[in-house]
Amino acid sequence: MGIQERKEREKEARVNEILRAAEEVFFEKGLQSATMDEIAAKAELGKATLYIYYKSKEDLYLAVAMKGSAILYDMFVAGTSSGEPVLKLIMNLGDAYYRFFKEHRNYFRMYYFLENAEMHTQVSDEMMSRCFQSDSKIWDLVIGLITRAINEGELRPDLDPFQAAVILWSNENGLMRQMDRMGEYWHQRMNIDLDATLKMANRIILEGMMTEQAKKESAMSHSLPTVNP
Repeated sequence: MGIQERKEREKEARVNEILRAAEEVFFEKGLQSATMDEIAAKAELGKATLYIYYKSKEDLYLAVAMKGSAILYDMFVAGTSSGEPVLKLIMNLGDAYYRFFKEHRNYFRMYYFLENAEMHTQVSDEMMSRCFQSDSKIWDLVIGLITRAINEGELRPDLDPFQAAVILWSNENGLMRQMDRMGEYWHQRMNIDLDATLKMANRIILEGMMTEQAKKESAMSHSLPTVNP
């Protein structure tokens, strides 16, 4: 092994140590309460070492969040590689996002950071660019699938693929945030099962996007795609 290769491996190992420690601290305390001192102590490193790799606590927070995005992307790829009809693949995306929410709740919660524009000022341009590239992979996959469904005559030709993707994402993301923050309230006080509501909402929205021919074919085969929480 050459000197340069060894240095690269050592750097990668150090970054992984930092990310593991940061993940543990952020999952436990959140962005606001966590400190770089705590993360450094958890990683058994000096705080100055953290700043060699990450320019701010917010940069480090997003680096951890991108680990979650990578998991979600892999789940999306797995859910859309089955060779099933394109409408079923679109619903598989909803299934995958729901499983991500259930199985990786802490990563899902990290996305709340995006709601606070004031926090973005602490993020470096380099990290914002990396996040944009990470998010773009996911959006490209979803938009590509919707475009395919339009081209195959399954979804209406007047749809804008990006707008359709935002509608589907906003519905599912919004309901899952209600599950996360107020699930017990909706269940106990309002007697509403948000899991069933999500399933119904995804079905209604997708049906509204389908062509008349696709609706007829789905009705004939009794195979209108549904989410299965």
